[in-house]
Amino acid sequence: MKLAEVKEILKSNSEVNFELPNGTIIPNHFHVTEIGLISKNFIDCGGVMRNEEVINFQLWEAGDYDHRLAPQKFLKIIEISEKAFNLPDVEIEVEYQQDTIGKFGLDFNGKSFVLTSKLTACLAQDSCGIPSEKLKVSLSDLSKQEKNSCEPGSGCCS
Repeated sequence: MKLAEVKEILKSNSEVNFELPNGTIIPNHFHVTEIGLISKNFIDCGGVMRNEEVINFQLWEAGDYDHRLAPQKFLKIIEISEKAFNLPDVEIEVEYQQDTIGKFGLDFNGKSFVLTSKLTACLAQDSCGIPSEKLKVSLSDLSKQEKNSCEPGSGCCS
C-alpha cells in the first residue's frame, strides 16, 4: 500500500486500527512513534546495483491505555513528515515490536490496516542457478528409489 492510499483511508475513517498477519488486533492505545523515508542501496547476488525506497511507520505501545490516535491526528503527522522529507508516494513498511522488531507490508481490509508478512527472495535467480519452478517429486517415487538403491549387500552403505 502506498502513502496516498493510506491518506485517503484516514480521511474517510472514524478510527485507526492495525491488525497483525495472524488476525490479532494491535491494542488501540498504540502510538505512531516514527514516520520516515528509508533508502536502501545494495548490490544483489547477480551483481546488479539496486535502490529501494519505502516510507516507514513505527508503531509502539505504552502503558497509557487511554491513548487513542485519531485518523485526523495520524494524517497530520503524515503531512508534517511529507513536508519535512519531501516524501514520495511509495510503499509503506511498518515496524512493530514483537520478540524483535518486525517489519511488515501494509494493506487495508475495509475496517483495519493489516500488517502483511514480508519475505526475502533472491533478486537474481537466473544468475544463481535457481530453477524458475520447483522440482515436483512424488513421495512414492522417492520411496521406490530408496528401496532399489540401498538393498542389503548392494554396496550403497559401505
